[in-house]
This record gives sequence, structure tokens and C-alpha cells, in this order.
Amino acid sequence: MDPTQTIDPYLRSDAAAELRQQVALFRYGVIADLAHLSMRHRGLYKLLEEKAAREYEIPGSLRRRVAAETIRGWLRDYRRGGFEALVPKVRADAGSARSIPAEVVDVLCHVKDEHPDLSVPLVIAFVRKEHGDLVPAELPLPESTVHRLLARRGLTKKRKADDGTSKDRRRFEFAEAGDLWTSDVMYGPKLRIDGKLRQTYLIAFLDDATRIVPYASFTLSEGTTAYLGVLEQAIRRRGIPKRLYVDNGAAFRSKHLGLVCAKLGIALIHARPYTPQGKGKIERWFRTVRMQFLPVMALEKSTSLEQLNRALAAWIEGDYHHAEHKGLDGETPASRWACRSEGVRLPDSDVGQVFLAEQNRNVQKDRTVTLDGVAYEVDAALVGERVLLRYDASRAPHKRTVEVWHRGVRIEIARRVDTLANCFVKRNGTTKNIEFAATSSDADVEAEEAPRGNAMRSLRTTDPEES
Repeated sequence: MDPTQTIDPYLRSDAAAELRQQVALFRYGVIADLAHLSMRHRGLYKLLEEKAAREYEIPGSLRRRVAAETIRGWLRDYRRGGFEALVPKVRADAGSARSIPAEVVDVLCHVKDEHPDLSVPLVIAFVRKEHGDLVPAELPLPESTVHRLLARRGLTKKRKADDGTSKDRRRFEFAEAGDLWTSDVMYGPKLRIDGKLRQTYLIAFLDDATRIVPYASFTLSEGTTAYLGVLEQAIRRRGIPKRLYVDNGAAFRSKHLGLVCAKLGIALIHARPYTPQGKGKIERWFRTVRMQFLPVMALEKSTSLEQLNRALAAWIEGDYHHAEHKGLDGETPASRWACRSEGVRLPDSDVGQVFLAEQNRNVQKDRTVTLDGVAYEVDAALVGERVLLRYDASRAPHKRTVEVWHRGVRIEIARRVDTLANCFVKRNGTTKNIEFAATSSDADVEAEEAPRGNAMRSLRTTDPEES
């Protein structure tokens, strides 16, 4: 039985959606290194048995193991429908009461929140004693069920990671380009930008088999947004890797990075805490940067981030990639890449869509949504609906293009609210169609509205507020 199949009906919709996404990411993490193998691959079942023998922290479940056939089913679903096929289906009775009434769940959560040191059995005993009128003796409160309810609401303590005592470290090298990329962040030189001294960070990717640097760039942040921007450029230049080996920093543990890797079919692998030995190759490359590149830039006195990155790109492509590498038995990274890059998977032209950030918003009665302090206007037919906003988080809030999605359909590009122009907009009292006063920009408005006509047709309703 799949221990991640059902979703707690008492969770509010946002929390349930979040849990379903966490479950999908967990499932993908289990099968990621098998996704590139054929279902008839020799030895596949042995690999499945090895995974079934491990213990996992399973989102929304107290169980610690997953059956081999369940893992095989996930692998089959992923091959047929991609990442979306791993998302658990919503139960037909979602939202309805089951074994524990909603008011009892609220009391259990309240007691655990007020007394976090109480164990699950003590929470149950406390509730039965103090709230006997609400929790009769005949009402069953299984400890496993109560623990699951509390865990899904973040009211249980996190387990500490086991400290391994045996360390078996061995030198490794993958055979083909794109089999494994290693990535990390290094502190760069400080630059004076807009009169302030700013710290820079070098975000880099290194192909394990060839020592090619798919892309590296100095940024003013080491956060998720900056990291994903560099990853996108690396993929556009050198294809999609099968595995990405990273540290345990906040950017590497972000949900956004996990989703991007899952959608692209990349197995995201995190290094064990306090074991930097697995990143020795990229640490060695960082040392090369410090010894060969940064001293030259110090002499040239770079004054801007753009200048620093142009010089870095020229050094990587002109010097580093064509220098003999001791770890490659005297070959250069460029020559090794030429021999071993035949199987690299190239991205589609619309790969940038995968990297867009996503936020859910409720459309207000004035047909607006707000994102990072900027108000946008959407189609009036969406008033009261919940929409998904997709945007490039690396761009400044006032310069972004924000896509509006509803029920899996791209509806339109949101427009920034223009309060002055809205003084001359006439509302139609029978529908939510908007009539614009005649201006020189009517043709532009009509062109923008046309593509979304079909998508919005099913949403037309009576306008709740006329002006």
C-alpha cells in the first residue's frame, strides 16, 4: 500500500495542495536516479528492493518504508505522465468528516500547541480529561491517527538526523557528460555599487565527467532566485544533467529548486551535512579561480558586476576549458566534452517557463491581485476566483511580466493598475466584459484581449459590483 496516497481532509485547501506537492517531490526523489533506466533494465528490481529496504521521512505519514512494487508504480507513472503524474489524487470525500470530528481535531491541535512537550498519548489523555463533554469515552482516538494530524500541522518536533559513525569515502568519476553536475557557491570580491560596498558570490556548476563549467556567474545574492538564474543559463548552454549534487544551504533546499529539477527530470542530490569531501572537484575549481583569475582581476580593478562576469566568461571559455587537466589524465575539459557529450539531453526552446516562480492569489472585488507590493489588474470574470501567478522572480517587481493562470489554463498577462486610466473605463452592467473609452491605444487593447477570449468564455457571470 502506498503510504502517501491519502490527504488529510481537515487540512485547508492551501495546506492540502502544499502537502500533495511535497508528496510528489518525495516520490520523485525516490525514483529520480532510476528515471533514466528502462522498465526492462537488467537489475532494476534489485535496485527497487534496495530502495524498499531503506527508511524514509515520508510527508504526511508515520510509515518509514515503501514497498518495491509501490516504487515501481511511481516510476511507471512518471514515465507516462511526468512529474504531474506523481501528485496524489484528491479523495472524493475530501473535506468531509471521517473518524475524528473536526471540533475534536481543533482541540487536539490547540492542546499540542499550548503544551508542545506533551507526547501524543499524553495529549489524548489531557483532551479526554479536560474536554470530556466534547470527547466522549467511546470516541476512538488512535495514537497513529492523532500523530499524523499533529505532524501535518507542524506541531510535532522534527527528528534529528542520525549521526553516521562509519565513513566509506572513495574517489569517483562519472563516464559521460551530463551524468552529474556538482554545484556550490563561493564568496567573491567586494564591489562598490551605487556608492555601497557589496559582497559578490560566485555560483558555479561543474560537469563531473569532463570538468567543463556549464556556466558560472558572480551575483549579489546567494539565494534561490539568483541560483536558479545561473542554473537556467547553464542548462541552455550545456543541456540538462541527469543528476545535480549540491550542499544543504537554503537555496539548495528550496521548494522552487526541487520543483524545477523534478519538472526537468534532474535527480537533486544533497551532500550529507558536515561532509564536504564529496564536493572536492568543485572546491578544487574554486581554488583555481582564486589562484588564476581573481589576482588578474584585482590588477585590472573591475568596477562593475557586468565587467567581472564578462572577464570570468572569457577566462573559462578561453583559458580553463583549453588547459590540460591533471584529473583528466592530461586531457583538456573541451576535448573530453567533445568525446563524451553525445548523450546530453538538450532543453526545449521554452525551458524558461519551468523556472518561473509561482504564487496563488485571490482576485479581489476591484479585479486586482497584489504581488510584491505591486497591484495588477486581471479580467473581471476572475473576481472571487483563485488564480496562479507565474513570473520571473529575478526581475524587479515593477518590470515583471506576470502570467495569470486559472484551472491549468493560461488566461492572460496581468496589467499594472493604472488608476488614472480607470477613470475613463465604462463597466457593462450585465457581464464582466470591459468597454474601454476610445483612445489611440484601442488596437493594442483589442490585440491583447483576443487570445484569451476562448479561455474566459466559461467564466462570464453577472458583475457583482457595478459602478
